[in-house]
Amino acid sequence: MKSWVNKIHVGDCIELMNALPEGSVDMVFADPPYNLQLSGDLKRPETQKLVAGVDDAWDQFETFKAYDDLTRDWLTAARRALKPDGTLWVIGSYHNIFRVGSQLQDLGYWILNDVVWRKANPMPNFRGRRFTNAHETLIWCSRSEDSKYRFNYESMKAMNDDLQMRSDWYLPICSGGERLKDKQGKKAHPTQKPEALLHRVIMASTEIGDTILDPFFGTGTTGAVAKRLGRNFIGMEREKSYVAYAEQRIAEVKKLATDEMLNSPSKRDEPRIPFGWLVERGMLEPGTVLTDDKRRHKARVRADGTLISSDFKGSIHQVGAHVQNLPACNGWTFWCIDVEGGTVPIDVLRQKLRAELH
Repeated sequence: MKSWVNKIHVGDCIELMNALPEGSVDMVFADPPYNLQLSGDLKRPETQKLVAGVDDAWDQFETFKAYDDLTRDWLTAARRALKPDGTLWVIGSYHNIFRVGSQLQDLGYWILNDVVWRKANPMPNFRGRRFTNAHETLIWCSRSEDSKYRFNYESMKAMNDDLQMRSDWYLPICSGGERLKDKQGKKAHPTQKPEALLHRVIMASTEIGDTILDPFFGTGTTGAVAKRLGRNFIGMEREKSYVAYAEQRIAEVKKLATDEMLNSPSKRDEPRIPFGWLVERGMLEPGTVLTDDKRRHKARVRADGTLISSDFKGSIHQVGAHVQNLPACNGWTFWCIDVEGGTVPIDVLRQKLRAELH
């Protein structure tokens, strides 16, 4: 794999992916041709072009079948390259994303989410004959229904002011200094994606050191963000002019921070800390009174790491569920200790012990 990683490979992405070791990449991010069905340029009366549509040869397909054939072939090759628990992201517009979604399901991928990228600054609809096209759609899927895919739930929640991350993302299009230009000041690539979008995708579904494959690499947004976040990338691109921009761009990128600052630890990955360990180490003494955050319920800590309320004893979870008359309860976040007149969840003590043991 060393000859593949952190390099841009020039050529047909299907042939290149089929040459990769099978089951070798953790994630695929794909921004394939959109197959835009445009009926001529939109111009001002003085013949200045208003909209720079994608009219490059790589986005030209004679029939829908030709596009579907390409889609099936690259998705098949990508699935072969993915690890059993890997995931794939693909982005598109209304021109192509529904056809791609059908192929994904036919090939055995398991769709996890469709994410709407709502553009903060979309191009207006100058003709006034349709709604302004203000979004694109990303499909996120695992390699199969049985894949134990990675989702950094806690990181996504933290990025969203401690609220669950929704499937509609409000982000600006690529513009300003981030937009690559040629010597004439024109866009180097017509559909360059914003780095903020890739940052979120990569942080959501990979870990530091993972390898991300982008079969339609373009000017290298995936590679630039992957390098910055301590991930590896494999870029594939057949247009040599784009490769030149991507190589220069990625060479200038530096990793943002140390591994510790870039990883996305999941609570499931953390070592298990039984409640009884807090008692053993004297962090909570037998007889300590625990309450909920509003002090409506009480229970006392026993020497064996169980709790006892007025009429029930059991684990922190069992007693928490009992006093609330609920089928289940997370005792770590329900039960609290008094600290300087306020309440603090006992989970704080668990995290402290986990850090000491680490």
